[in-house]
Amino acid sequence: MFVPREIFFEKEAENYELGKKLLNMYKEKGVTCIEIESHNNIEEMRKKENKEFPQMKQNLIIGIRKTHKFVPNHKTSDFLVPYTSSGCIAMCMYCYLVCNYNKCAYLRLFVNREQMLDKIIKVSNNADKDLTLEIGSNSDLILENTITQNLEWTIENFAKKSQKGKLTFPTKFSMVEPILNLEHKGKIVVRMSVNPQEIISNIEIGTSPLQNRVEAINKLKEAGYTIGILIAPVILVENWKEQYQTLIQYLADNLSENVKKDVFFEIIFMTYSYVHNAINKEAFPDRVDLYDKALMTGRGKGKYMYKKEIREEGETFLRNEMKKCFPNNKIMYIV
Repeated sequence: MFVPREIFFEKEAENYELGKKLLNMYKEKGVTCIEIESHNNIEEMRKKENKEFPQMKQNLIIGIRKTHKFVPNHKTSDFLVPYTSSGCIAMCMYCYLVCNYNKCAYLRLFVNREQMLDKIIKVSNNADKDLTLEIGSNSDLILENTITQNLEWTIENFAKKSQKGKLTFPTKFSMVEPILNLEHKGKIVVRMSVNPQEIISNIEIGTSPLQNRVEAINKLKEAGYTIGILIAPVILVENWKEQYQTLIQYLADNLSENVKKDVFFEIIFMTYSYVHNAINKEAFPDRVDLYDKALMTGRGKGKYMYKKEIREEGETFLRNEMKKCFPNNKIMYIV
């Protein structure tokens, strides 16, 4: 289990069962716990230099999620729903949370899970149709579960109390054993994010290896979960065609037949930003530079995306490779 260097906590977190449990557990391990007014504004952390980003990721923040806005989504869910965590202890060099929160993309745990799940169940039960609600857009719930067991609690309670609807979340981690034997009643869609192993090792720092992710997919399918696979983000490194061709073939060779009969795919090209570039140059000076002026163009203020003709070339290549190996499986979208 993750043992942080320091914990910053809101006093109100002690009023919740999970908050008390986490604080007591870490205090027993000798972790320094520092009281703060707000998880959104920790001045000590905001003042740190970019080069200290990896050390900041070793801290943990415990607080209360005060806003719980459902954001419409039109991909594989109906709404993006903020849930029990934000940020991560991994250090993917393209993470969009870094773009949103700058250096403050460390792991924040929100202990008022009962309030949040009650609202999710109420919205789901009162909807005119079966909704799919994305609860993992701000963090990785498989990783978070190793600390809080929140995902286990969520799956069991949603399965018992919801009359309709589904929950979905993506992950880059393979620690799925705690949720394999849960009574999920087919209401959970797990979407595993994959990339070539070279990209995982060098860019998705601190996440599970490809082999472990694929083994986890097979286990989840055997446990009755609906499975999706994100090839994401597609990063156009020097030998990207060879790497993604190898990845797709690896999936075809190692996914179980049970998975391959109905798994769906999402393909997402990397977006990047000035903020990423500034942090990565100082925090990871010896790693690959993801900004390539020859391949990228501006996308709003301080953001970059692959140029239209280059992205289209990538999409054509990936569609052709997917058709060879997964001719009967749906690609939900490519963006």
